[in-house]
Amino acid sequence: MDVRPVPLWAAVVVCVPRLLERFVFVLSLAIFAALGLSFLLGEFNLFGVHAGGEQDGAYRQMGVYAEVLKKIESDYVTVPNISDVTAGALHGLLESLDADSSYLSPTEYKIYKERPASGEAETGIHVSKRYGYATVVSAEPGSSAAQDRLTDSDVIESIGGQSTRELSLAVVRLMLEGKPGSTVELSVVRPFKTDPEKLTLSRSVVAPAGLEVRQLENSTILYLKAGDLTAARVDEIASRIKEAGPGRKILLDLRDSYGEDEKQGLRLANLFIKQGTLATLEGQKFPVQTFSADPALCLTGAPLAVLTNRGTYGAAELVAGAIEDLKRGEVVGERTFGEGSVQKTIDLPSGAALLLTVAKYESPSGNKIQDNAVTPTVTVQQPSEEEEQTQPAKTDDTLDKAVELLKAKTA
Repeated sequence: MDVRPVPLWAAVVVCVPRLLERFVFVLSLAIFAALGLSFLLGEFNLFGVHAGGEQDGAYRQMGVYAEVLKKIESDYVTVPNISDVTAGALHGLLESLDADSSYLSPTEYKIYKERPASGEAETGIHVSKRYGYATVVSAEPGSSAAQDRLTDSDVIESIGGQSTRELSLAVVRLMLEGKPGSTVELSVVRPFKTDPEKLTLSRSVVAPAGLEVRQLENSTILYLKAGDLTAARVDEIASRIKEAGPGRKILLDLRDSYGEDEKQGLRLANLFIKQGTLATLEGQKFPVQTFSADPALCLTGAPLAVLTNRGTYGAAELVAGAIEDLKRGEVVGERTFGEGSVQKTIDLPSGAALLLTVAKYESPSGNKIQDNAVTPTVTVQQPSEEEEQTQPAKTDDTLDKAVELLKAKTA
């Protein structure tokens, strides 16, 4: 469970009157929809649960579900569209589990399956969900989102006039994609600002930023800014480490590093870790998988520091978690976003589908990345967007702190 305090801006968003009415209604319906979904999953044996098993309590509540539905149909202020109501409630039910679990209506699922595997233009926003709304994780450099200064913790209140609270994460991501040159209207709530900002973002095919390489402190420290952790990027980082030699200190910048493939994060961690458990993957019905370091893949045992921020996401978090837990180096900066799970697609007879989280990654110490994120060993608070706009440019405090720590270590 995410125990981070809800910030002021999130409370402001939730208090928008137009959304409050919808939220209260859908939340009420979610209670009985949860019971209905339990029955549905049990009927089709999706979880191997039968009415006579350990979930008897849920089935006994079906009478409550039927009674609530009856009262809504007979007494609500207007005659509700039960199909729309149920779909909205199921969206809320799945998202109450975690940001990645989604209910897709038959129409949504059809679009989801038919989306192009590649070639779609994007706004450049890496997005997840927090507090019920779509939330920016980071923005791809050079994209329309970056030009409008979208940054981690900005909340996308609506897309094309539709509240993101009422949309699954899968659908949010689909809506941000489109043909090159097309545009999308967003309403964005930024931290410490009460009024949503209307933005029009252009979709384009943006090439991911390249690996940034620098030599620091008279070439005693090799600085590598990873960016997107693809297989090719991890290969490139490995090549740079080999070129530098086994004794060169490494400063690995994982700020705003966004990796969808967690296995690439494990590969990257293995470049610095010779032995031990890098991570585990476990779920209620998911066989436990343990990912151990391969000594043959380790390239350096030299001093190491890793930089993180709120935009450090997915595969990059596994790197930071392994390095921190195994005491391989210092993790410097801010708490990471909190993402590391596996989803399973479950087709439903109606043509709808569930995207259900079935397993979560844990760091070597047993910390569930998705639930708790990675807290750095050395915290360096970043200036707010407002401070960056009103004050002259400052030095990179996080980078400076990491360099200071590495200088004190013997190669």
